Amino acid sequence: MGQHDPRIDAYIAKSAEFARPILEKLRAIVHEACPQVEETLKWGMPTFLYAGGILCGMAAFKQHASFGFWKHALVVGEGVPRDGMGSFGKMTRLADIPPKKQLLPLIRKAMKLNEDGVKSAGPRKQAAPRPAPELPADFQAALKKQRKALATFEAFSPSHRREYVEWVTGAKREETRQRRIAQSVEWLAEGKPRNWKYM
Repeated sequence: MGQHDPRIDAYIAKSAEFARPILEKLRAIVHEACPQVEETLKWGMPTFLYAGGILCGMAAFKQHASFGFWKHALVVGEGVPRDGMGSFGKMTRLADIPPKKQLLPLIRKAMKLNEDGVKSAGPRKQAAPRPAPELPADFQAALKKQRKALATFEAFSPSHRREYVEWVTGAKREETRQRRIAQSVEWLAEGKPRNWKYM
């Protein structure tokens, strides 16, 4: 039989009055479906673990409670959108909890996914690469006068070039900008990245 984590007891106890019976019932259904479930807190919310992974979780907010599967799309279906953090929308009363005959098979399906080591569906979002920095005309002119500096700059990765360009263009006064251009050319001629002092 799965253990009850006293931190979850405390979480439920300090939840809003309407949420307590909802959380208690959801917790009982999870334990009924998965007697070996482990309880913990993750991101400050009650979370249920099984077979080395997160099975599902629940949370109480000021005006609603939620319950959701970690592998939502694989458990409830690709076309079923999440509403907030949960798989079943915002719950404000016991009647909002899906019937046990609907929840138990879904929890068992989530258990099987964990047993089989299935990962969540869908590709992870990747940040779009930032475009290469545009070299200001005055900085470019200074670099062209010093071949070694220009060669170093062109050989640098876009992020290293961006550090120099942003340092130069970030100057508020013209004399500061010119001083930074001169310093950049000197460092580049020595083959140094902008933040070489910190390496």
